[in-house]
Amino acid sequence: MSLGIYIQVPFCQTKCTYCNFHTGVVSRDRYGSYADAVCREIALAAQENGGAGATENAVDTVYFGGGTPSLLDPRDLAKMLDSLRARFLMAGNAAPGLAAQPEITLEADPETITAEKATTWLVAGFNRISLGAQSFEDCELKSSGRMHRRADIYRAVETLRHAGFRNISVDLIAGLPHQSRESWEGSVSELLDLRPEHISIYMLEIDEGSRLGKESLAGGSRYSAGAIPGDDAIAESYESACARLAAGGYEHYEISNWALPGFRSQHNLKYWRREPYIGFGAGAHSFVGRTRWANLHDSARYVACIEQGISPREQIEPVTAGQALEEEFFLGLRQLDGIDLGRIERDYDAELPGRIGDLRDRITNLQSQGLIELDGTRLRLAPDRLSVSNEVLVELLG
Repeated sequence: MSLGIYIQVPFCQTKCTYCNFHTGVVSRDRYGSYADAVCREIALAAQENGGAGATENAVDTVYFGGGTPSLLDPRDLAKMLDSLRARFLMAGNAAPGLAAQPEITLEADPETITAEKATTWLVAGFNRISLGAQSFEDCELKSSGRMHRRADIYRAVETLRHAGFRNISVDLIAGLPHQSRESWEGSVSELLDLRPEHISIYMLEIDEGSRLGKESLAGGSRYSAGAIPGDDAIAESYESACARLAAGGYEHYEISNWALPGFRSQHNLKYWRREPYIGFGAGAHSFVGRTRWANLHDSARYVACIEQGISPREQIEPVTAGQALEEEFFLGLRQLDGIDLGRIERDYDAELPGRIGDLRDRITNLQSQGLIELDGTRLRLAPDRLSVSNEVLVELLG
């Protein structure tokens, strides 16, 4: 089985009001030392596995996420990629049957993209850009704390295309403050006009992990919390986008993701299929075999640990059979193709016979409500219930 690599860059120019990630605004002087620390962590991981290229799994996806990785000096990004190439077996140099070249993604904000950066990224080996547009309406972007505006999105895509990028993903968020049905339909129209190879659409999450979510839950008005659309309006926006993207030739392959044929995110598919991946950097997560671990979140402490030769891992835990089973359903049912219930029963019945029977009963109940579909052994969420997928999964998994 192939291996995915995730590199976390937890730095931003500003903190978006809806963001619940462990990211922060720090001095640019810290970017270089952070990249050096990631390179050292990569080297240490290779040593733990017996030396360069010793891992039995060839790397066929690399994903630089954040935060805003495009803030870093392109030379630092290239240095981290070169460190991976020096110490891990990459798909282009691996056994037949794997991708000819790894999918290497860089998350970028529109206002950070320049012609010089784009060219340098491509030369370094990045072949996919994930662009955080979120909206084409300036008032929505401004109220959410985004630094870019509508014009920056168009300029960024043009710059990337001119540099030679042929695999671009663009994100939108349904439910931003001040968003109306008209403004949402306008954003979707402009997105379709740009025709990126991949599209992600997320529904706004309201939780205490973000300033906007905390304010909204408290009934306050800061961060335009009072201008958040209602749940029904957000669901309608999502469902409208589903129909329009399908009509535009995009394959809906995961609850929040669409792609033109041949352009599904190979890295993110690893998460949903429970395939192995290793994360580097502050707050990065990893999953190999039946073990998960995570690095400490604070970037300064992360760098200090690496410089002192101390492992940055603060959570290392085995994945029990029960946890693995729940992940099979929770992650697998996010995919529009669903999951093979027959395979799951074969894999888990010996260890969890009672749990499998209980899930069968719940599946039958949810099926009778029209919330899920069972076609032979293929189990999937009902297409018209995707906007309430979390509620369905909670009811299924208890």
